[in-house]
Amino acid sequence: MPSACDSLIDDIEDMVSSNDPTPHERQSARKSIIPRSRKKKELLSNEELQADSLIPGTQKIWMKTWGCSHNNSDGEYMAGQLAASGYKMTDDPSEADLWVLNSCTVKNPAEDHFRNSIKKAQEQQKKVVVAGCVPQAQPRMEYLKGLSIIGVQQIDRVVEVVDEAVKGHSVRLLGQKKDGGRRLGGARLDLPKIRKNPLIEIISINTGCLNACTYCKTKHARGDLASYPVEELVERARQSFQEGVCEIWLTSEDTGAYGRDIGTDLPTLLWKLVEEIPEGAMLRLGMTNPPYILEHLEEMAKILNHPRVYAFLHVPVQSASDSVLMDMKREYCVNDFRQVVDFLKERVPGVTIATDIICGFPGETEEDFQETIELVKCYKFPSLFINQFYPRPGTPAAKMEQVPAHVVRADQHTSLTVGERQHVLVTEESFDTQFYVAHNKFYEQVLVPKRLEFKGKMIEVDIYEAGKHFLKGRPVEDSKPFTPSIAAPLQKGEVSGLLQVNMHTYSHMNCKNYLFVFALVSVSLRSYYEEDLALIDDVNSFTDFRQHLHCNLYQGSCGYCRIIF
Repeated sequence: MPSACDSLIDDIEDMVSSNDPTPHERQSARKSIIPRSRKKKELLSNEELQADSLIPGTQKIWMKTWGCSHNNSDGEYMAGQLAASGYKMTDDPSEADLWVLNSCTVKNPAEDHFRNSIKKAQEQQKKVVVAGCVPQAQPRMEYLKGLSIIGVQQIDRVVEVVDEAVKGHSVRLLGQKKDGGRRLGGARLDLPKIRKNPLIEIISINTGCLNACTYCKTKHARGDLASYPVEELVERARQSFQEGVCEIWLTSEDTGAYGRDIGTDLPTLLWKLVEEIPEGAMLRLGMTNPPYILEHLEEMAKILNHPRVYAFLHVPVQSASDSVLMDMKREYCVNDFRQVVDFLKERVPGVTIATDIICGFPGETEEDFQETIELVKCYKFPSLFINQFYPRPGTPAAKMEQVPAHVVRADQHTSLTVGERQHVLVTEESFDTQFYVAHNKFYEQVLVPKRLEFKGKMIEVDIYEAGKHFLKGRPVEDSKPFTPSIAAPLQKGEVSGLLQVNMHTYSHMNCKNYLFVFALVSVSLRSYYEEDLALIDDVNSFTDFRQHLHCNLYQGSCGYCRIIF
């Protein structure tokens, strides 16, 4: 039967008015609350009592993320906070009590997978919390009815939402982060995090963009440009290197536009970051649109030539037809794109330029398409992403006259000289698990032998084979692997960003006893607060208490310190 708290809150932020009490006033008022007995007619059913007697923070959580590196970073932050609060993250969806589904709204297939996962979870009687760009952009979609939602700028409150979802309640947090009326880049960068790859840190430098592309649904979710301050980004990079990271990816919806809203720019940030990169570690830049990189070409060429920065840049062209670009409202012409590519190819020898193309955009003619083909033939992009146009709901392009969708397939052959000797940074395992994956200075994928001593190291190899999308390298015999990390990497699944407290001065028994006492106090508090649901004026009360003590007292190396909470 439905819970007494099944009513859906569309957006907590939208319900706040100037007459509402401040958090400080609510906290003060809580001190004067007097427990009262429940009347007979207010008694809850067994099912309702069972739901409300659950203690959040003891369940298993499975998380699935779709989409870009920005979304993946958000997913890592959410997993880290849940683990720091006591939840156990699992790779097995069948054993999880709750699924967190972090969505992407760029293409129809990604949303289809997301929708199907929700249905599958419900069929398996799993509780569900949804996040990412789909629910942020369209929270009132029928298939999201009754589900808790974490907005893209509210990921620092994932524990609150999951706590309530565990108890069968629906909560939706979709508001924007603001400071004095100015929109912020998002949640804090120093939150706990579980990196999918302990050797790679993904840093979102800004959210949103300055464009209004007619086909883009992401704009509806991420909004206008909002950048993080330079000092916060530099500190995040510094912390990451101290945790054993040897490669940093900078990401956003448009890295080239970084800083325009806060009085700075991308080159200023990059030069500050370069100062923090240890020898042998590498920095990779994310996607930038042509208009905002044009004015920084001189500085960008210098940065891409830096030995600790990959000579790689992702610059989407989308179409080589100016008429199509105008319909897309891309705010540049194809000659602007050519200027960027020509300049960088001249000033950064061997630079890798990746680009994107949308095929079948409304109004695109065969002549338009052939112009794009000619551009591809001219530059022979080593990394080319070709996407079928998908009409996303609510976008201007979805209302345009559609053309029959056609899928373009392209076999891109990279022209490389077998026999070259290169330094490569090893960070991942290949999909077939037969090799380790490394990248050279130009961010080209190099497969190397799977030897444990190579993982996280800069090694020297001789290129002996070139495939369509990869190289193969043979380690130079008299060359020793170089370790760029200034600290040992975290173990897979370990939480980043937690203040480490040395607990070795306490015996395991003392730690265990201390936690036992805390457990009793926690249960007593929950019993007090949940004796009468009418007394709970702030859903964060127990969460804040549990997370505060956990984060400040129980983050040492003792095995008992991360079990219960």
